[in-house]
Amino acid sequence: MEKKQFGIFSLSVIVAALGYFVDIYDLLLFTIVRVPSLQGLQVDIANRAVVIAASTKVINWQMWGMLIGGIVWGIMGDKKGRLSVLFGSIILYSLANFFTGYVQDVQQYAFARFVAGVGLAGELGAGITLVSELLPKNKRGVGTSMVAGIGLFGAVAAYFTYKISGDWRLCYKIGAGLGVLLLFLRISVAESGMFKQVQQKATIVRGNFFMFFQDAKRFRKYMLAILIGLPTWFVIGVLVNLSNQFAKDFYGENKIESGRAIMYAYAAIAIGDILVGLISQYFKSRKKALYLFYFFTIISGIYFFSGNIKNDATMYAACAALGFSTGFWAIFVTMGAEQFGTNLRATAATTIPNMVRGSLPLINLMFVNWFQNINGWSFVNSAIVTGIIVMAITLIAAYFTEETFHKDLNYVEPEELMP
Repeated sequence: MEKKQFGIFSLSVIVAALGYFVDIYDLLLFTIVRVPSLQGLQVDIANRAVVIAASTKVINWQMWGMLIGGIVWGIMGDKKGRLSVLFGSIILYSLANFFTGYVQDVQQYAFARFVAGVGLAGELGAGITLVSELLPKNKRGVGTSMVAGIGLFGAVAAYFTYKISGDWRLCYKIGAGLGVLLLFLRISVAESGMFKQVQQKATIVRGNFFMFFQDAKRFRKYMLAILIGLPTWFVIGVLVNLSNQFAKDFYGENKIESGRAIMYAYAAIAIGDILVGLISQYFKSRKKALYLFYFFTIISGIYFFSGNIKNDATMYAACAALGFSTGFWAIFVTMGAEQFGTNLRATAATTIPNMVRGSLPLINLMFVNWFQNINGWSFVNSAIVTGIIVMAITLIAAYFTEETFHKDLNYVEPEELMP
């Protein structure tokens, strides 16, 4: 069969990994250059409330863009093909990154990141879908882990690009250039054989986003697939992104750089994402691997708030531990792709991770507005309670989620399963 002609080191897997590398470079660049870029836009860095307000505005807009883009690109991936998404998304986020290099205020910054978010939303889901459909089922977990593991080092590249250049605007322009280079690499990548077969059958409905909501069983699977990924962006978007602010409360004066914290976290996430595929292969189970990393997340979260972080070195170590513990992104996205038929798979695999990314504004709303502004809780206590709620929701969702390790993906979703 065509699918078995592809191995984990095939061109399609390598290009998908490089695509995710560029995606993560651009996605995490704001958190890495957050302080110097806001300072360059005349934001009062000494005022914690002002910095947090400006930071959450920009990252929230970026995540809302990814939420919208996930739906748009997901539908297009099932209607027009996996490769059409990979080409279109690259063009959009490359243009947005170039524009970001010229923004003059926070509002322009937020808008530019919103457009970039829309573009970035298509990269991972389409890549994971393509790799899942090209590789045989006994290799797809390792293949998608390779894509995520290699791709996540894009955050490390973004950090060192800024450290070497010292110019946050140039970093965004370099991101645009990387996107253009990736565009040329994509020309040689093969389209999914499964998609081609479904495309030839005019009677099969493809890329209908509303099909997730037309049937109770399918809707349940879709919601569970989203909820199992929530801890990833609580950890990155709150704990690691604001690590310098937590350090103030933990031990006072510090020299924590959010960009360095992100770099350590993502280097560790990349290692975790490569290992989780091998662990899943060893257990012959996606869910057992997921439970193991949830355990790591809980332990590293307890350590983060234990009172043992008393200097910059231990804070950076805690960020790395948190990053490694959330290195289940590859399995989470793979499970999302494996839950649904070929005619909805790109829509699922693209919208699910972007729904999780789009949950960050809601997590921030709970963390900042609800617990701090309304209830008057401290910065640290608000984070603890938010984390407990997020983790509880995720564990319940994981328990009810279907095991997909041995699942054959060569099938389609009927337009209606229930009257």
